[in-house]
Amino acid sequence: MTETVDRKIAVSAEPDHGTPSPPLLSKTSQSLEALKDITFGSIAGIIGKTIEYPFDTVKVRLQSQASGLPLRYAGPVDCFRQSFRAEGLSGLYRGVSAPLFGAAIETSSLFFSYRVAQNALQATLYASHKEAALPLSALVACGAASGAFTSLLLTPIELVKCQMQVPVSAGSYRGASPAAVVAAVYRHHGLFGFWHGQLGTLIRETGGSAAWFGSYEGVSALFRRYDNQARPPPLGDAVTLRPLPLWQQMLAGAAAGVSYNFVFYPADTIKSRMQTEDVSERAKGARGTFWSVGKALWKQQGVKGLYRGCGITVARAAPSSAFIFAVYEGLRSGFP
Repeated sequence: MTETVDRKIAVSAEPDHGTPSPPLLSKTSQSLEALKDITFGSIAGIIGKTIEYPFDTVKVRLQSQASGLPLRYAGPVDCFRQSFRAEGLSGLYRGVSAPLFGAAIETSSLFFSYRVAQNALQATLYASHKEAALPLSALVACGAASGAFTSLLLTPIELVKCQMQVPVSAGSYRGASPAAVVAAVYRHHGLFGFWHGQLGTLIRETGGSAAWFGSYEGVSALFRRYDNQARPPPLGDAVTLRPLPLWQQMLAGAAAGVSYNFVFYPADTIKSRMQTEDVSERAKGARGTFWSVGKALWKQQGVKGLYRGCGITVARAAPSSAFIFAVYEGLRSGFP
């Protein structure tokens, strides 16, 4: 994020409308900042995914229940109970290797491309305001661009993750190693088969990342404004903008996680249904498109079907996202 950049500014009478934007840097400094984004984002993503993964498994199983048949799970608690009884804790963490790798890729890519997008806006549309903070609308746009880029990297990883999270069926490769899933997808659908469900990921990541970064920056700005009002510095004095207190970072991160997961949840449900189809069965007939799968789900289950598993997703997203931002900001503060 941007608030960890320590730089001195003169306090003015104007209110702070956003997080200070990263200053334009030399190529060497830009490379170092990129390395920090990738490294710190990867660490934060892995920690966050470890916390949330069992809940994500429950979410995917709720989302991927067969259409036209009695529901296998009555709700999140029932799904967790059945899964734990049948497979134990290891079953809830089955296939975690691919998501841990994916979390490192996703989070590092989000933070890296978010910074790149901010620098691009500062060098073009906001070139005359290089020392000023980017407005919240610009930060939301940067978040959307970051999510769009990340979706291209994330779809193949999520395809493997979803295939491994669904319950194992007789004669299926499901439950096998990630390598076996990759081999099956490539054998039946070739290289482009790994991007099955890309539109759903694109919608979710573009809109969700805009909400994720936008919520974090917006709540952070509110905290910063409140702190400035509670302890106003003398006008004209130079102050150093430092990270928010840990509890404020975590609250802003929790708000970001809720926004990310709730707003575009139906797109994630459709993507999960597409990616949990048995690859060998899908190869025998026409592959469902994002719109056809969404239309069928709407007809059969309505809005409830599109938001199935949303409660547990939002509940696990708040602490996970809080830890991601806290870890990332903490690492950036510790290694300026």
